[in-house]
Amino acid sequence: MQLIDPNHPAYRRLWVRVAIVAVCFGWAVVEFVTGDPFWGVLAGGAGAYSFYILFWTFKPQPPATEPVVQPDAEEEEEEEGPAATAEKPSKDGQAE
Repeated sequence: MQLIDPNHPAYRRLWVRVAIVAVCFGWAVVEFVTGDPFWGVLAGGAGAYSFYILFWTFKPQPPATEPVVQPDAEEEEEEEGPAATAEKPSKDGQAE
């Protein structure tokens, strides 16, 4: 069972992955300093797991790009034709 999906687009940036691991280990240090070793071990375990998933086994996937569809020249002429000949209404709603 995988708790973190490393292919999610949120984890592509390095600073995001570093911040997640640093916060987990930082919180573990806070818990050990304040005298709660149980929560310190849990936060340290979360930090170790996130380091393993986000750095050790991380294989970035290239972003999926869709091919750009170019409209045909005939379609452009059809679209521009009626729009170019249409009269613009004036302020009072009458065509000029």
